[in-house]
Amino acid sequence: MAEFRIATFNVENLDETAPDERPSLAERVALMKPQIVRLRANVVCFQEVHGQERPGKPRALLALEELLAGTDLAGAPMTSTRPDGDAVYNERNLVVVSHHPVLAHRQLRNDLVARPRYTRLTAVPADTAPVEIGVERPVLHVELDLAQVGGGRLHVVNVHLKSKIPTDIPGQKLDSYTWRSADAWAEGTFISSMKRMSQALEVRRLVDQILDADPGARIIVAGDFNATPDEIPVLAIRGNVEDTGNPDLTNRVLVPVEHTVPASSRYTLFHQGHGEMLDHMLVTRNLLAHYRGSEIHNEILHDESAAFGTDRKYPESDHAPVVATFAF
Repeated sequence: MAEFRIATFNVENLDETAPDERPSLAERVALMKPQIVRLRANVVCFQEVHGQERPGKPRALLALEELLAGTDLAGAPMTSTRPDGDAVYNERNLVVVSHHPVLAHRQLRNDLVARPRYTRLTAVPADTAPVEIGVERPVLHVELDLAQVGGGRLHVVNVHLKSKIPTDIPGQKLDSYTWRSADAWAEGTFISSMKRMSQALEVRRLVDQILDADPGARIIVAGDFNATPDEIPVLAIRGNVEDTGNPDLTNRVLVPVEHTVPASSRYTLFHQGHGEMLDHMLVTRNLLAHYRGSEIHNEILHDESAAFGTDRKYPESDHAPVVATFAF
């Protein structure tokens, strides 16, 4: 049997820096490269990968290439989200890196879920008509050929759902961090939750679309969900029978592999002294026969919400990687 390892890792705004800026990319790479080596992964879903520009060349993932240099993933093909007519986004690309052949790929951004229309209550000047609430980041769907390890076709869905940071509302911010009123802050939080749920619904619809075409499809949804396991965005994507009430949908349930990690170690981010499980890997039940275990590499995770917790002091990512092992 051949071992197959897949990981998800939010690398927190991975980018080149100005010559006098700290932490430099070199400082970040020096700390994070051992994390990449430790993954020993055949496939990695990265989030928050910025693109870099060179004169006369399309924008590229040069910072990520530097991070992967000298690891097992050096030179591996990168499948990334991208804007129309350009190579990659300037900021926060989703990237799937793997030496396994890519059979197909696409990105979805309000393709399976229409943008909700909403009249903001606190906007200044007031909205004269409902505005569209679209999502900022696409979902990346990559189909891989795992014939090298006896795994057949694997659907990998890389996600980065909207954060809980409130969406800006016209006329309601005194500065980047200060709101004019509590109800405006609450409305900004509500709008962010709409975006997060739009993405979650799109992912669930994508999963069902794949299973409609092939009921035996093997699917892994991985990434930064910005939601804990018991929050609605995660539950919406999972589709538990306890929620749908329909046992005929059992084979469409997605299973969080993190449940095999002891509860005391089950977290990928520290916020105000509390560990939170925000990065998940959800798999179709047909993959459980091949599942061998998960790891969360959170031993050196720091709390950037603490006083004086700057990037200068903590150049590594504020998220921990999650790795799952399968044997085919």
